[in-house]
Amino acid sequence: MHELIVIGGGPAGLAAAVAAHEKGITDILIIERDQKLGGILNQCIHNGFGLHYFKEELTGPEYAARFINMVQEANIEVLLDTMVLEVTENKEVHIVNKEQGYQILTAKALVFAMGCRERTRGAIGIAGSRPAGVFTAGTAQRYVNMEGYIVGKKVIILGSGDIGLIMARRMTLEGADVLACIEVMPYSGGLTRNIVQCLDDYAIPLLLSHTITEIRGKNRVEQVVVSKVDEKRQPISGTEQTFDCDTILLSVGLIPENELSRDAHLDLDSKTNGPFVYENMETSVPGIFACGNVVHVHDLVDFVTAESIKAGTSAATYILEQEKESTQYLTIKNGDHVTYVVPQKIRADNIDRRTELFFRVNKVFDDSQILIKSKGEVLAKQKKSYIVPGEMEKMKLSKKVLDKVTNGELEICVEEVAKS
Repeated sequence: MHELIVIGGGPAGLAAAVAAHEKGITDILIIERDQKLGGILNQCIHNGFGLHYFKEELTGPEYAARFINMVQEANIEVLLDTMVLEVTENKEVHIVNKEQGYQILTAKALVFAMGCRERTRGAIGIAGSRPAGVFTAGTAQRYVNMEGYIVGKKVIILGSGDIGLIMARRMTLEGADVLACIEVMPYSGGLTRNIVQCLDDYAIPLLLSHTITEIRGKNRVEQVVVSKVDEKRQPISGTEQTFDCDTILLSVGLIPENELSRDAHLDLDSKTNGPFVYENMETSVPGIFACGNVVHVHDLVDFVTAESIKAGTSAATYILEQEKESTQYLTIKNGDHVTYVVPQKIRADNIDRRTELFFRVNKVFDDSQILIKSKGEVLAKQKKSYIVPGEMEKMKLSKKVLDKVTNGELEICVEEVAKS
């Protein structure tokens, strides 16, 4: 039996393992299905990583290398090219690889750090033929940055998530003609800095409230039809535009990778598609912790790291102390204009001074305020000058605020502030 098994060797898993080791856990195993550690960072060769955590600007591989070195210095055991097939509630981990074959491992605690995957064409149902030349943006990124293949010369990007925005710039730098970035919502799904640096700086148009309504082509994509959509996201007849192109990149959302979470019977949040977690990143099953994009999709790897350090530290505390956790907890509800919040539950007894809530909104706000309510009473508020759905927000809650709650529920909501 291991003390701790970490499933996933990307930025979340690496940070969690290092944090647990620093807390005193020596028997740690990281299981990674790829042939090297680092996860998605290995194909993110652009800079912009590490500004929060390392206080310097790094590329994705450089950021990963920092934590890989920490893992190696700590002599943490790693199994690469190994697939986890199943995880049970009693912390049995079923794995298979070509060296040891099929094995069942056990641990005192587990950290789930499996990351997320991209939504595909099948998930959004675009009409038209099925030619070659349709890629998810992440797949194209791997082909270009790691395999050395150019995926197309005349490109349309559907969706304005961060990977799609970054690939608009990347394809332009590789000599491709990126015709437009098409977004069905009236706002972008990516960070403002990526809109500026990846679209505006290269004069790539962003068509908001538009979508692809038809793909044309026999063997390879030849044309796409783009239409404007109404407030219900339905195409408006007569607004069609036709683009001649050979490639479509899809940046239409990320889904937390939670098949193993279902096997382990973790309670899942329908809003995040990830597990419900407490303030210390513990899931509904005691001793199983989760962090990173498997819980909810993050904007920055620095935020993944901070969350994963908390998960690794909490797992170490669970292993070392084995104290019975408090059964009293507060439930955090999504109020007006809040899409989701993490953590979804807080055990106030485990909070010394303060805790943080991370959340996303479902519309663009200028002057606004974040409100924390209990039974309709405002317990805390924070003013904001600008909030957008594409950027994760956070709010700190003090122990004093938590102690004021009497009904076991907190609600977080956002409202506009009238200009004076």
